[in-house]
Amino acid sequence: MIFWIASYPKNGNTWLRSILSAYYFTNDGNFTNDKILKNIPQFPEKKYFDDFDYDKSDPVSTTRFWIRAQELINKDKKIRFFKTHNVYGSLNNYEFSNYNNSIGAVYIIRDPRNVLTSLTNHFEMEKEEALNFMLNEKKFTYDYFKNNDFSDFQFIGSWEKNYKSWIKNKDFPVKLIKYEDLMNETFHVVKDLINFINKNCKIDDNFDKSRAQAAIESTTFEKLKKIEKKFGFSESIKSKNQVNKKVPFFNLGPSNNWQKIFDTNFANKLNVIFRESLQELHYH
Repeated sequence: MIFWIASYPKNGNTWLRSILSAYYFTNDGNFTNDKILKNIPQFPEKKYFDDFDYDKSDPVSTTRFWIRAQELINKDKKIRFFKTHNVYGSLNNYEFSNYNNSIGAVYIIRDPRNVLTSLTNHFEMEKEEALNFMLNEKKFTYDYFKNNDFSDFQFIGSWEKNYKSWIKNKDFPVKLIKYEDLMNETFHVVKDLINFINKNCKIDDNFDKSRAQAAIESTTFEKLKKIEKKFGFSESIKSKNQVNKKVPFFNLGPSNNWQKIFDTNFANKLNVIFRESLQELHYH
């Protein structure tokens, strides 16, 4: 069965997966390099559709195999962790997942105004372009540097549609955590999440405090940034503006503050657009 680490892009998914992969897939909890992240791969991804006949030039061709691919993954009845940015729901009447294939999820959410600042860096966008990206209910992503190959297609929808699709689903339990709480109360949030995972996945292990502390301490923003600078980072993407360059994955981190980045008019515009969600999620 699959346990999902779900989020909209740039909401903190990679940081959370770094902590969880260090806790569950190392002996001592130390995150030494990004190879550890391979224990929590992405779905959808090309390799999970190798057994199926789909049209690589058609963006939505893999959607009809979402469930069948997960059935193959779950054939051995083991618990597996997967990252996804996909909306939880259906596209062209093809369900992303279901209660037969999923045992639970954590959804990490972040203040949308800070998500927007991260998107401008990661995808090298202007702020208005990034805002349109977040508001587009039909938005999808894929590996833009593969020609005529949409096998990594993910239907992410809008920022709001994405988080609501997961937290309102009735197929399995979902734990919502806020990026800001993970940043400010890291140990408490991680302990609570690990207990949630162990309970829902029926993992018969007691919470290991020392391993959790090591996982947290070895995945601080500063340490992940150093790993990227020294070894590179698998989730950084090629720059659209600079040949043979990659956009740094770890950019501002805790220093990301929309109030200092955006002018008053644009900040007010964001407050109006996201007002309902900001109130629902208690963002000020």
